Amino acid sequence: MVPEKKLSKFAKYSIFTLAYNLVVIIWGVFLRASRSGDGCGQHWLTCRGEVIPSAPEFKTVIEFSHRLTSGLAFFVVLALAVWAARKYAKGSTVRTAAFGSFIFIVVEALLGAGLVLTGNTAEAWTPVRPLWSAGHLISTFVLLAFLAITAWSSSTGGEFRFVFEKRVRNLMMAAAAAILLIGTSGSIAALSNMIFPSRSIIESLTKDFSSSSHYILRIRLLHPLLAVLLGVFLLFFSGWIGSRSSGTPTEFWSKAFSVLIMIQLAFGAITILTLGPIVMQLGHLLLADAIWISFVLMMANYQFYGRSQIGKV
Repeated sequence: MVPEKKLSKFAKYSIFTLAYNLVVIIWGVFLRASRSGDGCGQHWLTCRGEVIPSAPEFKTVIEFSHRLTSGLAFFVVLALAVWAARKYAKGSTVRTAAFGSFIFIVVEALLGAGLVLTGNTAEAWTPVRPLWSAGHLISTFVLLAFLAITAWSSSTGGEFRFVFEKRVRNLMMAAAAAILLIGTSGSIAALSNMIFPSRSIIESLTKDFSSSSHYILRIRLLHPLLAVLLGVFLLFFSGWIGSRSSGTPTEFWSKAFSVLIMIQLAFGAITILTLGPIVMQLGHLLLADAIWISFVLMMANYQFYGRSQIGKV
């Protein structure tokens, strides 16, 4: 077993940074689900041309508060990167991951600004909006990966190097691609539900199979299909990694990853059957983020601690 280590102030701050960004991300889901993305109009950095909106509507309050929390997230991550640069040596995992976190918090800000300035918000439809949604989700996942590695390395002293056995590396890349594919298809499915809402599950299914439906409605069934099929692959992959890592932190994260996937599959089914109320959408994305983070930590621990002798095959 790995001996417990007292967390440094930096480690605690890095964990806080990860947790705070999760809160900001979930608030962004509420922004989308409540159709408040156009609350500040097509203005950025201002809100409807004002620094602080006067007599705002409810959706303006939601959008403006999201901008405030996102702006704070930028400075929280900036502080993380500066602190890491001062505290850790060049080339260290913490310093590299913290710098990556800063790069992608900037990317997130630019994507958010792009969505607003191009009018790809609320219930507006443009042919490129699915690409914006997919890009935003992938960027968010990369940001979370860097933040998770920063927190992990500063907390455990572990160093992350992208060095794996060939078979593990190939399966890991396939697993990462599977998670991203499920996530991006989910973002497009959520977009279709928002722009083309249904009043019942029967109406929703009818739209899915109608040749006259918008194409985004006809492809949204890919999300649950991919979630189930690729979810099975992810469960087998997780079990395999865990079996090779008995007695190491990898085993814990392998089990966490598997449990979260099973919970998510059940949660996703309920979300579909209930036509995706806001609270279910929030939970669904939070679980998706947790799955991604647990995957990142599972593989970080695997490459650092290696396989157990018991688990070698």
